[in-house]
Amino acid sequence: MEKQTLLIKEVKFDSRGLVPAIAQDAATGDVLMLAYMNEEALRRTITTGEAWFYSRSRQELWHKGATSGNRIIVQSVWFDCDGDTILVKGKPMGPVCHTGNRTCFFRQFEK
Repeated sequence: MEKQTLLIKEVKFDSRGLVPAIAQDAATGDVLMLAYMNEEALRRTITTGEAWFYSRSRQELWHKGATSGNRIIVQSVWFDCDGDTILVKGKPMGPVCHTGNRTCFFRQFEK
């Protein structure tokens, strides 16, 4: 059994088979987006070097940037100490947010 398969078995997917996945700009450290992955999305992200997620609303895999061209080129994939969150560090190829913003985190609560 390959090393990646062994590590994927340590990930704690929820009852729907999903795990939260944070995408981060590897160069700046900016948080780009939060989405969800199932096991297949995680495998594809690791093996293809591009970000894949699972759409909860459409209930299907989606390749980030497949229609917009705004892909995330993966540099590394991490999982946290509890195994219940994925961190994808990569290079965004254009705006990541569907609104056209560079990151999905462009709104701030006022103090």
